[in-house]
Amino acid sequence: MTYEYDVVIAGASVAGCASAMLFATRGARVALLEKRTTIDAHKVLCTHTLQPGALPVLKTLGVLPELEAAGAQGHVTELWTPWGWIRPRPEPGGEPLPHGLNVRRSTLDPILRQAAARTPGVDLMLGEAVTGLLEENGRITGVRTGARTITARLTVGADGRGSTVAAHSGLPARVSANNRLGFFARYRGLPPAPSRVWFLDPDTAFAFPNDGDITVIACSPSKEKHSAAFRRDMEGSFESFVRALPDAPPIDEGERVSKVVGTFDMPNVYRKPHRPGLALVGDAALATDPLWGVGIGWALQSAQWLADASVPGPGEGLEEYGRKHRSSLDSHHKLMEDYSSVRPFNPFEKLLLSAAARDAVSARHYQLFAGRLIDVKEFASPAALLRALRVNALHRLGR
Repeated sequence: MTYEYDVVIAGASVAGCASAMLFATRGARVALLEKRTTIDAHKVLCTHTLQPGALPVLKTLGVLPELEAAGAQGHVTELWTPWGWIRPRPEPGGEPLPHGLNVRRSTLDPILRQAAARTPGVDLMLGEAVTGLLEENGRITGVRTGARTITARLTVGADGRGSTVAAHSGLPARVSANNRLGFFARYRGLPPAPSRVWFLDPDTAFAFPNDGDITVIACSPSKEKHSAAFRRDMEGSFESFVRALPDAPPIDEGERVSKVVGTFDMPNVYRKPHRPGLALVGDAALATDPLWGVGIGWALQSAQWLADASVPGPGEGLEEYGRKHRSSLDSHHKLMEDYSSVRPFNPFEKLLLSAAARDAVSARHYQLFAGRLIDVKEFASPAALLRALRVNALHRLGR
């Protein structure tokens, strides 16, 4: 059977649900396809954190109060470095720092999917997997599933890192190695603590308190040094790594309530995010090293950029969307991609991070960058570098 819509979206996770809601509120008729069969399905392998830059999209979607009521935790992340902790604090008498949100995907995904399903104009179709794309005169005109043919002015691939839509689209992709492992587990009952990240140069780890008294703890050690040990004893290697962290989370005071899960290989993937009649959002367009916790936020933001660019209607403005996507994320992704090679800190990173561990203004500047509120060029601006040089010079003089 053939169905006609303005927009057909493959994947009803974060990027897909956000895209569906944003297009529907602009008057579009949207088919939202999800290959899984239950509305409460959720992604497992995820950092479970949103950076501050993503919160405006949640406010636009109207789901932020529901997430907060479900226990989502606001956070300003602290960072351990070889020079000490970076602990951003508001300026005395100033506004609170912009905060992110920690929330389990088992909480986030069903809330977003239910919100999309009740949005007028959205038809949520569970158990529908895309098997191919429709094309006419070089333009994508819809999708095929096992049971349906759906035509649309715009087809959106929101189906994740291993996107079926992207695979059928012919869009070019750049794949690069990530030389870190990635493993995490969930713990209940740990003492209250802020969100924390450890940069051990080059190994990394993080601990993010989530809803339901759950703390997600992860490590990203180098493949070269740790692959053999993790293959022999994944759980033992993981917990030994966590216990050895400086100011380590006291995992023995809580209860591990999940298996240790993760991957030995998660390459970085960048795809051109559009072609006539088709756009990619979220991980389908750009899947970068999960260490940085940007995936959920970039999924929400790319959905917003696509909807904003699609004026006067779906399928229009795709070149504008591509420019916005590239200008907003390219510098961040390239830095993350480079760091995933397991290189040591470069001189600029050493300068800025050491200053942020010693100076409140530099710490707030770092927090804006870590929250993806400023880009790499702004983070390493001449003014920021000059302040860092002064801070470190005074530190050496004992002032």
